[in-house]
Amino acid sequence: SVPSTTPSKASQTCPTMGKYVQAQRKGKSPVFKAHVRTRKGAVKLRPIDYAEKHGYIRGVIKEIIHDPGRGAPVAKVQFLNAYRYKRDTELLIATEGMYTGQFIYCGKKATLDVGNVLPLRSVPEGTIVCNVEAHVGDRGSFARGSGCFAVVVSHDEEKGTTRLRLPSGGKKTVPSDVRAQIGVVAGGGRTDKPLLKAGRAYHKYAVKRNCWPKIRGVAKNPVEHPHGGGNHQHIGMPSTVAKDRPSGRKVGLIGARRTGRLRGVKKTAQDKD
Repeated sequence: SVPSTTPSKASQTCPTMGKYVQAQRKGKSPVFKAHVRTRKGAVKLRPIDYAEKHGYIRGVIKEIIHDPGRGAPVAKVQFLNAYRYKRDTELLIATEGMYTGQFIYCGKKATLDVGNVLPLRSVPEGTIVCNVEAHVGDRGSFARGSGCFAVVVSHDEEKGTTRLRLPSGGKKTVPSDVRAQIGVVAGGGRTDKPLLKAGRAYHKYAVKRNCWPKIRGVAKNPVEHPHGGGNHQHIGMPSTVAKDRPSGRKVGLIGARRTGRLRGVKKTAQDKD
């Protein structure tokens, strides 16, 4: 008899491993997208133009509004359009001390008052600023969260750069022509009050994105997470993992330089400036 050439049913089914872990699903799944339907719009500085580069332009704060999913309030500022008969409305981050009806001045020759937007070149050392650009014209990158501010540490006239101390405590060098708002972002002290109950955490994150509650890896099954399973909740392997591991295994302390509790004085806080 001629042997059958068709493969058996067992060999047709390819062996499958565990599920995709949650970190992988966050990349492409629409389940984890930001909840933006009720948001008020992108909060940015004015697009840089001739008026800001060479003089200043005046705007008026029409209202200060709440933006769902953002800790800091937002100011709706109206400017006269320099080229057409119309008004431009911009959403800026509200700084402490802003009020409706206040005039805001943006530009190289604006005064050093809370809420005004100036290039860092025009700001003296030691000034508290917020909503700082990383590159000229990117309309705001650093110190944008509620209660955040950056400090102008020093100017380097020869290189045309400015050194900042960011809210994280780290130092950053940026071009001196980047713009920043003067003052501290409003809404500070938001995290001082504890959430106390799960319902408040639920509503806090419901307007942001699907990222709460966060289930620990050791509490899952082996198919769902590399740390899952076992008769006791334990990792059972080093918690550190290399940066180049495949995405299903890349969980835990990724590319960690050190682990454990921070002991002693933070070294970065003891430098000369």
